[in-house]
Amino acid sequence: MEKNETEASQAKNGKVQPGKKDTLIENGQMNSTVWAGNVPLIKQGTYADGLPYNELNYLAFKLILKPNRFVSRNSLFDLVKVMKKPAAALHCNFQTEGFINMPIKIREVLFVDTPDFKLYNNGFILRRRIAYEDGFPASNPEIVFKFRHPDLQQAAETDVRPLISGDYRVKFKCQALPLKDHLGGIRMLYSHNVQFPRSSVTHNDVFSFDTISEIFPVLKHLKENAGERIQLVNDMIVEEVLQDIGILDLGDGIKAKVNMAIWRTRGEHRPLIAELAYQIRFKDRKELKLEAMQRAERYFIMLQYAAKDWISLNATKTGVVYRSMGNPPNSHE
Repeated sequence: MEKNETEASQAKNGKVQPGKKDTLIENGQMNSTVWAGNVPLIKQGTYADGLPYNELNYLAFKLILKPNRFVSRNSLFDLVKVMKKPAAALHCNFQTEGFINMPIKIREVLFVDTPDFKLYNNGFILRRRIAYEDGFPASNPEIVFKFRHPDLQQAAETDVRPLISGDYRVKFKCQALPLKDHLGGIRMLYSHNVQFPRSSVTHNDVFSFDTISEIFPVLKHLKENAGERIQLVNDMIVEEVLQDIGILDLGDGIKAKVNMAIWRTRGEHRPLIAELAYQIRFKDRKELKLEAMQRAERYFIMLQYAAKDWISLNATKTGVVYRSMGNPPNSHE
């Protein structure tokens, strides 16, 4: 058997061995698995106001899927059987009881950027989303601003915090994705996010780049000309259909809620992309115990092969929106 065939076989069965470059050693002890070893420690420093750099507090696993199989609410649960097989092989508990009765969530999502995608090409994402209940907005529209990049240190040093009158919430996520060109591997994106209610923005002309760079000072260096404007990306409003489908128990107290999301165009309901995602929230990396993280890594690799007929490689949900008009940006994703 050739080397690549052997490695593929090992990956399908969850037998992934860490290499020298893939492990993180502290005080002579290996405290991470292969994927965790690819996440370097942040070299601490301070933002302009003297506060320390934010640390990672989420680990998210994402599989981008072809949307054509998902045609009803029940079809959002079709991947449950696919997910349970590798979970059982690794002695992980994938609990789905009661989730079939949980309500589906609908959100409206739109992205704004300059006509030449200046934000996205520099790793920034700016979007607004509205949650709906029974056909009506359930709360204030929410603004989400992100800097997403494969370099953790650069993501940490990028201060996404807004200058607004109200409160905001920062989330710093390590996102595990399949490799761009084949199954059986993991690549990392680091997403430094902030979210807040739209009502916290009191400026009048929110489509002025001057206004946006006042709200998000980190964007000021991107301004080139006076009077620059932002606009709806590709004139597209996305309808997101979101369904929680279960809880994945990786052991050692590490649990992740699993959900399915479908993105489609508003109005004509043309399917764009789907995503299977589950994430772990933590306050300190020490909470991510070695054996649980080994199972997490092996499960993600095995799941890629189990769901191979569903997966769409080299894609993200945001990237699909930006590329929908055949004008691909030069992003870091």
